[in-house]
Amino acid sequence: MTSGLLFDLVIRNVRVEENGPLVDIAVQEGHIVDIGSDIRCEAIETVDGEGTFAFGGFVDTHIHLDKACILDRCTICEGTLAEAVRETARAKAGFEVDDVYARAARVVEKAISHGTTRIRTFVEIDPRAGFRSFDAIKRIREHYAFAVDIEICAFAQEGLTNEPETVDMLDETLRGGADLVGGCPYTDPDPNRHIEMVFALALKHDVPVDFHLDFSLDPGRTDLPAVIEATLRHGWRGRVTIGHVTNLSAMSQAEILSIADRLAEAGIGLSVLPSTDLFLNGRSHERLVPRGVAPAHLLASRGVVTSIATNNVLNPFTPYGDASLIRMANLYANVTQLSRDEDMALVFRMVTEGTASKFGSAGRLEVGAEATIVLLDSPGPGDAVREIARVVAGWKNGNRSFDNGKPRIHRPK
Repeated sequence: MTSGLLFDLVIRNVRVEENGPLVDIAVQEGHIVDIGSDIRCEAIETVDGEGTFAFGGFVDTHIHLDKACILDRCTICEGTLAEAVRETARAKAGFEVDDVYARAARVVEKAISHGTTRIRTFVEIDPRAGFRSFDAIKRIREHYAFAVDIEICAFAQEGLTNEPETVDMLDETLRGGADLVGGCPYTDPDPNRHIEMVFALALKHDVPVDFHLDFSLDPGRTDLPAVIEATLRHGWRGRVTIGHVTNLSAMSQAEILSIADRLAEAGIGLSVLPSTDLFLNGRSHERLVPRGVAPAHLLASRGVVTSIATNNVLNPFTPYGDASLIRMANLYANVTQLSRDEDMALVFRMVTEGTASKFGSAGRLEVGAEATIVLLDSPGPGDAVREIARVVAGWKNGNRSFDNGKPRIHRPK
């Protein structure tokens, strides 16, 4: 027990495990220096957590900040992937730096208030978007670093072999501050060549890769084997992530587990995007409409690093959203019909520390760790997922980054 010291911050009366005992968290110079019951000390700032659950914050592994909040510029008639790509391509030709910044800031501030402390955002790079969106998101990354760590993925949404000039643009972006490179094989006339071109850029700049993959309900239409093979051949194990892979939802459990073993062997992580995948898939079905959400919990049971993420907000890919990952976790649990306590704990890990390794961080609250702390109005992760727990307050490196307060009921006198 620490005593007789002056700390920068002490957060008292919080839980750090499901229905665990109340403890205090002491912070000095941006790091956690003690976690225990009744820490006797003075502090520059003392906060009463009032029984809330403390954790390292939510991790959004897949979001598109550059094309958020553009419903007023697009028309949605079909609700299909092809229409979403087409409408967004038309809209982004008119994006300007200040416009992208303002829309991205709106979403980032929502994410911060919902307890998100790490974000990986895709930024489309091609002749239509130019570098305008990239320049805006770099400013966002800098201006909001006080509250959230942002990774930028330079992303080819509309192909590479059909637009070879995009390759040079991606190359320039990776030299100019992007953290990783992303591709979308299913929009390219030559998916295999597209995959190789993305890996060539990754190897040149020594950065991770993140692919949008297999966005359909057809198990026979897949670029996943080529991604697995390229990952192993290039020695990129643990540095590749894939998003969507909705055709997994149309496979048998035996097939899914077999694929999971191959993904685990290659160290390839999976991000599922429930809101988008539900909205865009199954449009041709008049009844018993398929969910189209990959069963990430089954892959996780075989050692695959899985995450649940936001993807799009208020655009043709997803015409709703608020960047709340606890809401997305609850949506995933509903769609996949999970109910057991251990399932709720797994779903919570898929939006928190279970995927923080993608950002080079454990994401856990422990002595010596970065003092990035978020409080949930819940006794623990399971209840938080079940109830879509309210996010109360947060600190980044020991500095308060937001405060939503706790709700108070005012009874009549």
